[in-house]
Amino acid sequence: MADSYDVIVIGSGAGGGTLVHRLAPTGKKILLLERGGYVPREKDNWEPRAVNLEGKYQTKEVWKDRNGKDLHPHTNYAVGGNTKFYGAALFRLRNEDFGEIRHHGGISPAWPISYDELEPYYARAERMYHVHGQRGEDPTEPPSSGPFPHPSVSHEPRLERLSQDFAGQGLRPFHTPLGILLDEKNPQSSRCIRCNSCDGFPCLVRAKADAQVLAVEPALEYPNVTLITNAFVERLEMSATGHEVAKVIVRRDGALEEYRAGIVAVACGAINSAALLLRSANGHHPDGLANRSGVVGRHYMGHVNSVLMAVSKCPNPTIFQKSLSVNDFYFGDREFPYPMGHISFVGKLDGVTLKGGAPAIAPGFTLDLMARHSLDFWLTSEDLPDPENRVTLDSQGRIVLDYRPNNEEAHRQLIARLKAAMKAQRACSLHGKECHEGLFARSLYVGQRIPRAGVAHQNGTIRFGNDPRTSALDRDCKAHDLDNLYVVDASFFPSSAAVNPALTIMANALRVGDHLAERLR
Repeated sequence: MADSYDVIVIGSGAGGGTLVHRLAPTGKKILLLERGGYVPREKDNWEPRAVNLEGKYQTKEVWKDRNGKDLHPHTNYAVGGNTKFYGAALFRLRNEDFGEIRHHGGISPAWPISYDELEPYYARAERMYHVHGQRGEDPTEPPSSGPFPHPSVSHEPRLERLSQDFAGQGLRPFHTPLGILLDEKNPQSSRCIRCNSCDGFPCLVRAKADAQVLAVEPALEYPNVTLITNAFVERLEMSATGHEVAKVIVRRDGALEEYRAGIVAVACGAINSAALLLRSANGHHPDGLANRSGVVGRHYMGHVNSVLMAVSKCPNPTIFQKSLSVNDFYFGDREFPYPMGHISFVGKLDGVTLKGGAPAIAPGFTLDLMARHSLDFWLTSEDLPDPENRVTLDSQGRIVLDYRPNNEEAHRQLIARLKAAMKAQRACSLHGKECHEGLFARSLYVGQRIPRAGVAHQNGTIRFGNDPRTSALDRDCKAHDLDNLYVVDASFFPSSAAVNPALTIMANALRVGDHLAERLR
């Protein structure tokens, strides 16, 4: 007999971990399945060579592209999911992102829920994940029911000067909303130490607002919650009627195990969740679970992203660099009346990291010297849902990711706006206007065919909607065709917007959690 639970959640990241945290107090018997283990706490957590060049903590799994060539995804299977490695920039989608928006490259579709419906859950997610910020600074900020739970993260001197320069040009720079366990008023007792190994690194001092630390571990304090690690879910099996998931089939330590639950929630990440539903095809659902509409695996999105290094003759001694953002071009401007996207920063780059996907070299600079003299920008533009951008399986069951970027003119326009803003900085006291050497693009491909950010921001493969003919999930993220199957990672997104998806995944998991708690009564 299979072990039986009230709820099985597959995946322990931003979606699955948050959902389990919400359901733990219900007293229901809950099983959390995670295909990875715990990220080991060791010095290599903060070592750029181990993390960025060698990919020590990344999966060694191999995917395929549309031509059958190998893809080595930059993703992580671990307790806490990819939140163990994210930069913890926790943005709300804009109010307008929930409606239909016309872009230069096409239409971004409306969501079946409104911003107002999700707003209370955004507020709860911000409290749960310790978000720091300042309301009223961001010109595109949506309405909020209250302040950020923690004060904004202060800028170091070079970022403060840049913020002032941008403001002097008429822009409205703001403090990036960040999920870190930082107390700047009491630095001796603060868990976060504002190090340079946050964005892309696991936090050795447990100061990043990740799902392991703030969701999974608190949930495991309840005796009704069980976590099984290194548990790969091979497929979901149906009941005799085909209307519900009857069994979850897990491969662990080379053997197969079976588990049953009244409710099954999938949160493996948009790519792996789609792959799981496709792998679970059966006589009742020959094209995969929840796939009567044919949309499962389709409409994959991951944003159009760039890392641009602004190199100056003067060094940039900033340690924690992710405190500044600009959204003035999010919805366009007079010259380009279409959405362009979001400008912020990555963690401070170093010469070792630059060796992977190295940029063009500024005259007279080495990679180490460039890293010491650069401001390292992260630019995000919205990519649009295209049914031909999709996840499928090959004849051996391996993941195939077929993705072509779109809406790229908006991204080129955003880059041009940043270039103009950087040229308009105040004159340096040492080098005058000649201090700024220019912008240099760091490749996101790092020798692979998948952009790192394209996997980090994966979404859209199991979209929700009101019409079962064009969506796989209903507005509560339950499969239209199945009575007990839910999806709570970013798969449900109908559009990608142009800010990081993590907070929206967390907020939606809390929303679905409330729905499930009521259902479980």
